[in-house]
Amino acid sequence: MATNSQTSLAEGKCAIIITPNDLEHQTTLDQKEFDYSKRSQWLRAAVLGANDGLISTASLMMGVGAVRQDIKAMILTGFAGLVAGACSMAIGEFVSVYSQLDIEVAQMKRDNQNKKNNQEVHVAEDDGGDEDDKESLPNPLQAAAASALAFSVGAMVPLLAASFIRGYKVRLGVVAAAVSLALVLFGWLGAKLGKAPVMRSVMRVLVGGWMAMAITFGLTKLIGSSGL
Repeated sequence: MATNSQTSLAEGKCAIIITPNDLEHQTTLDQKEFDYSKRSQWLRAAVLGANDGLISTASLMMGVGAVRQDIKAMILTGFAGLVAGACSMAIGEFVSVYSQLDIEVAQMKRDNQNKKNNQEVHVAEDDGGDEDDKESLPNPLQAAAASALAFSVGAMVPLLAASFIRGYKVRLGVVAAAVSLALVLFGWLGAKLGKAPVMRSVMRVLVGGWMAMAITFGLTKLIGSSGL
C-alpha cells in the first residue's frame, strides 16, 4: 500500500517538472523577440540615413563631375550636400518622431482615463505600467541625432574617395567604385541586422544607387552640353 502511494506521488511530481532546457529555450525566444522589436526603429533610421547620405552626395558629385573637371568644385558640392542632407534628415526625423510621440502620449492618456472610469486599479500597478509605457516612447532627439550621424557617415564615403585623386576620369571611377562597395556593405548590414534575405537586399540597394548616379550624371551632362 505504501509502495502504491509512493509511486502515485512520484508520478504526480513528474507531471509538473519543467526541465532547464525548456526554460532556457523560452527565455531565448523572448529575448530575441524583444531585441528585434526594440531594434527596428533604430535600424530603419540608421540604414535609411546612411543610404541617403551615400547616394545623394555621390549623385551630386557625379552630376557636377559631368560638367566640371575641377576637383574643388566636386568636393565643395559634396560637402554642401553632406551638411544640407544631414540637417534635412535630422529635422525631418525629429518632426516625424515627435508627431508619433504626441499620438502615443494621447493614446496613453485615453487608456488611463478609460481604466479609471471602468474599474478600480491599484496605485502600484498603475505606476509600474506608466513607467513601462514611458520607457517605450520614442525619443525625437535621439532619432534626429542618429539620422544626421548616419547620413554624414554615408556622405563621407564619396568625399574621401574623391579628395586625393587629381585625374578627372580616375576620380569618377574611384568614386563610383567606392560608392558601390559601400552600398554592398550597407545592404548586407541591413539584411543581417533585420534577418532579411542578403542577396535581395544587396542588389536592391546597389541597383538603386547605380540608377541614381547614372541619371544625375546623364541629365546634368545633357543640360550642360546644351548651353543652358
